[in-house]
Amino acid sequence: MKALFTYDYGKEKMESIKNLGYDVMIVDEKTIEYSQEMEDVEVLVCYNPFNTLDISKMPNLKWIQLSSIGIDQLPKEVSVEKGILVTNNKGGYSIPMGEWILLKILEIYKESYKLYQQQQQKKWKMNTNLLELYRKRIGFIGTGSIATESAKRLQGFEAHVIGVNTKGTKVQYFDKCYAIDKLDEVLGECDVVVLTIPYTSATHHLINKERLNSMKKDAVLINVSRGSIIDEDALIQHLKEGNLLGAALDVFEKEPLPADSPLWEMDRVLVTPHTSWISEMRNERRFRIIYENMKRYIEKESLFNQVDIVKGY
Repeated sequence: MKALFTYDYGKEKMESIKNLGYDVMIVDEKTIEYSQEMEDVEVLVCYNPFNTLDISKMPNLKWIQLSSIGIDQLPKEVSVEKGILVTNNKGGYSIPMGEWILLKILEIYKESYKLYQQQQQKKWKMNTNLLELYRKRIGFIGTGSIATESAKRLQGFEAHVIGVNTKGTKVQYFDKCYAIDKLDEVLGECDVVVLTIPYTSATHHLINKERLNSMKKDAVLINVSRGSIIDEDALIQHLKEGNLLGAALDVFEKEPLPADSPLWEMDRVLVTPHTSWISEMRNERRFRIIYENMKRYIEKESLFNQVDIVKGY
């Protein structure tokens, strides 16, 4: 059985895949294009080769294992039409992203970014308006693995953790969960709002002008999901009007974030270049899921992290 990888995980790891019984082909994702050698590829392990690789030309492709959690890069119509099974890397980045979320809440509450600026200026100035996380209401819009790892880490701060999911299903580490139709009510209650919901047509601009206005004036907004879940123009205007204590944004409607975006220079906004998922363990966890699923696939067992392409997650 032939498997095409668009990333080389190293000699030892790739040998372990071959030992499962796969004929492994490696082509760099940055330069990949369809070739005759790919005609008999049954398994594609990748992140996003789809700008240059036309999978409709691959007649034997049966399964795509993504190294991402989101699937918005996937050619969905082709995948559905060809009946391709898709699995993702759900859970693979949740721990570093949970740490990042906690870091950014504390950076905003303790205004550490301002202290770093003062240090560079050798300026000694005490700020007596800093906040604590204790008993604050932290709301997660989306209660998947990223939100769960974050909520677990918030337990030590004795914060009140709220979740919003499709039906209000109870999730471990959350004090209470609400159905998505209660979103506006939840937004008005939370001191911190964290977006961890999958990006789909239904969640495009979920956080718009009206929903921003329903949030507390001194709330914190954090986004690690996809940039287009927020109406960015509405957010910029909302911030210009003096709303929100701060925003920590790792994802944007257009990436890289354009140099002329006002978000770069807003003093209450922390911008990071889509790096919340990064840690020294990323390849280990990513490969662990890939290996286990490839073992299951060749043994004709059910795969982990199967995605509903129509739903988008």
